[in-house]
Amino acid sequence: MTSPDRPGDERELPTSSLARASKMLSLPLGAAGRQAVGLGRRLLGADADRVDAELRAAAAEQLFAVLGELKGGAMKFGQALSMFEAFLPEEVAKPYRQHLAKLQDSAPPLPSSRVQAVLRHELGPRWRERFASFDLRPAAAASIGQVHRAVLTDGTPVAVKLQYPGADQALRSDLRQIERLAGVVAPLAGGVDVVTISRELAERISEEIDYTLEAENQSRAAAAFAGDPEFAVPRVWEATPRLLVSDWLEGRRLSSVAEAPASERNRVGLAYVRFLFAGPARAGLLHADPHPGNYLVLPDGRLGVVDFGLVARLPDGLPSAMGRLIRLAIADDAAAMTRGLADEGFIARDVDAGELLGYLGPFVEPARVEEFHFDREWMREQFLHVRGSSARHGVAMRLTIPPVYALIHRVWLGGIAVLAQLDVTAGFRGVLAELLPGWHD
Repeated sequence: MTSPDRPGDERELPTSSLARASKMLSLPLGAAGRQAVGLGRRLLGADADRVDAELRAAAAEQLFAVLGELKGGAMKFGQALSMFEAFLPEEVAKPYRQHLAKLQDSAPPLPSSRVQAVLRHELGPRWRERFASFDLRPAAAASIGQVHRAVLTDGTPVAVKLQYPGADQALRSDLRQIERLAGVVAPLAGGVDVVTISRELAERISEEIDYTLEAENQSRAAAAFAGDPEFAVPRVWEATPRLLVSDWLEGRRLSSVAEAPASERNRVGLAYVRFLFAGPARAGLLHADPHPGNYLVLPDGRLGVVDFGLVARLPDGLPSAMGRLIRLAIADDAAAMTRGLADEGFIARDVDAGELLGYLGPFVEPARVEEFHFDREWMREQFLHVRGSSARHGVAMRLTIPPVYALIHRVWLGGIAVLAQLDVTAGFRGVLAELLPGWHD
């Protein structure tokens, strides 16, 4: 029997492969049942459009309930979906948007008894002596942990991130199930390769579940951006493999900026892009989890950045070829661009240079002009272009992503998706010119 002082009781987080697989399987089974009910209602004369809308709303409810309850890898998958919903047609995206957005920072919390068990296990039986106060109610939830507000004995407000008991086992189980079921849920992501996303996460699972490694990443970033007038990275006070104590950042969610005036959206969106590209140069790290739940707009206007569990370590900064290759694409020099991509390891099989340039057009379009408007409609149009171009010429099947670029690629696409969600008009090209190595070569 597990001691009550150890966080081994996993009743709140089912980790057996069978239990978690059955939860994930409820998604496609639920979809099949809804379709059958919908067909019956249509046959009985119900309005088809209204039935379809109700079915989509029900699917969104189920998706949130299942993924939110599982946490772990399923939550990570839900966060990826919420970031890429800009790909979806508006009539499909609308019922999913609200529910998927919740997955960015929301999940059923651990009860206070389990919270205290984790604290005793990580900090010892006298853990309360480290804090002047500790709120046992979570302030936010992440994919494999939840965050509590506390105050240190010296009066410093801090965030205490606790890992869910059994999260490591749950995460591995979820990712295996997600790979198997990716084909079923891929339509919700607008065709995004969710299998690749899940494999990428799985490869870095050992780092994400060890908060001491996250603390090292965050401390490096905090030192690099200390005193910065535009960005704030919380200092780390203490870390164990399943607990992380850092400065509390008070602010509003990045996603809330979508409702702000255009000037605010544009300012914050540009800061978001600048941080993504500044990290490798200043800290040797690329923050590789770009979903909006990791960003806060602070009262003084700075952009606060949290959750450094998933990073790309780039001690020499971004690859020096990036800026040069993008400039070649902007100049429509298909031959030189193709040679450069081949040298970097992006081309697995022979490909026509002109077709490749056409295929990659959407990825570099925002860099062609001084100021670019990112919105959902543009995002969907570019996705359809890429999918259609690949279908006609098979370009995608001839390309690969070298390991050093895997997370860079994810951040590039994810960052653009967030800008489209926020409806940002910004000088994207200027950020690249300032921060991308090789741009001026």
